[in-house]
Amino acid sequence: MINHVMVGSSDIEKSKAFYTAVLGVLGAGAPFDHVNATGQTRVFFMHNGSTFCLTEPIDGGAPTVANGSTIGFTCHSPEQIQEFHDVAVANGGTSIEEPPGLRKSTMGEVYLCYFLDPDGHKICGFYRPG
Repeated sequence: MINHVMVGSSDIEKSKAFYTAVLGVLGAGAPFDHVNATGQTRVFFMHNGSTFCLTEPIDGGAPTVANGSTIGFTCHSPEQIQEFHDVAVANGGTSIEEPPGLRKSTMGEVYLCYFLDPDGHKICGFYRPG
């Protein structure tokens, strides 16, 4: 259902390095850069039919994070959840909420981790067994 997610960055190179490491855990390859017609640099990560993009805001203002928003990435095992989280923290992310691990939810048992990227965007690693 989702084609892509795009988030703003205050330091495109720092964010590119962060997400290259973090999304590499999930199998995403090297990103590619693109400068749009009005001069903003964008960085695209593509994997399994999905695209995650970083951008310098088009309006020239500071990027902001959406209160109450979370961007969730599919992981394939509890171990990958832990690695996804640990690589994020090792590359400048901030661990938030409970430690990575098993949670009971309305969807049954799921494994989750949460962290903030260097610009403050809330990121989730999600794995549901079965």
